[in-house]
Amino acid sequence: MNWDDLRFFLAVGRSESLTGAARLLRTDPATVGRRIARLEEAMDTALFSRSPQGYALTDAGERLLEYAVQAETSLAAGAAEIAGQGAAGLSGQIRIGAPDGVANYLLPQVCAAIAEENPDLEIQIVALPRLFNLSRREADMAITVSAPSAGRLTVQKISDYRLHLAATRAYLSRHPQIRALEDLKTHRIVGYIPDMIFDKELDYLNEIGAERVPLASNSVAVQFQWIAQGLGLGIIHDFALAHQPTLQRILPEEFSLTRGLYLVRHADDSRLDRNNRFAALLAGQLRAEIARLEAFS
Repeated sequence: MNWDDLRFFLAVGRSESLTGAARLLRTDPATVGRRIARLEEAMDTALFSRSPQGYALTDAGERLLEYAVQAETSLAAGAAEIAGQGAAGLSGQIRIGAPDGVANYLLPQVCAAIAEENPDLEIQIVALPRLFNLSRREADMAITVSAPSAGRLTVQKISDYRLHLAATRAYLSRHPQIRALEDLKTHRIVGYIPDMIFDKELDYLNEIGAERVPLASNSVAVQFQWIAQGLGLGIIHDFALAHQPTLQRILPEEFSLTRGLYLVRHADDSRLDRNNRFAALLAGQLRAEIARLEAFS
């Protein structure tokens, strides 16, 4: 087995298709297919299960994936050390996965500040309302709202953050006054689609006893826009409230939620000095930005 074969294996494992792998490797699907067939023949085992939906890793493929990721990380660490990347500014590409609330209201300004200080660094933000698979390199690191307990991962708590009920002043002036949580029953609630909540920490509406969500989305940004347009009320991050001065917190003394943000990385990633330095910058600046925006709101 050689590293070039593993490159093709990793590309197919991450994209789950020959076409997707070919795009990553800048070659053609037929070449990818031949290389995978050659690797499976050399190992005398099937690494992928083929179907019209694509290429899914078999149990043997899943096991090989972990070792292939370790090899990839070791090579990257060696190349970075030889190139002397640890001595100067950050460079190369780093992809961050994050829930869209963080991706929309925190990461743009934080990552822009880091990029300003490191002009050779390319930062990609992937905003998805789901968990990320770091072994498949969907991202180099991910921000989550709960600390994962399984997998070969390192987890660092970044900061707590707060959420409150909110609506526009115009909405509140047009609808019955809210003196207690039970008064919410007469109001239009904005929130998550119940069966698309991917983390229990996001199940906010149970906290207020909401039985139905007339305006629902799996995207925090969509929920925010509905509330900002005066179409209803919902639970919003305090760091997002600072972006829309027309929004007003509701029953702040009676209702407040606290959640946490975590920076999650693959365990092998700790050997990459560049990523360690970036992670330290990211966590520190996110912590400062949350404190700034919450004070402003």
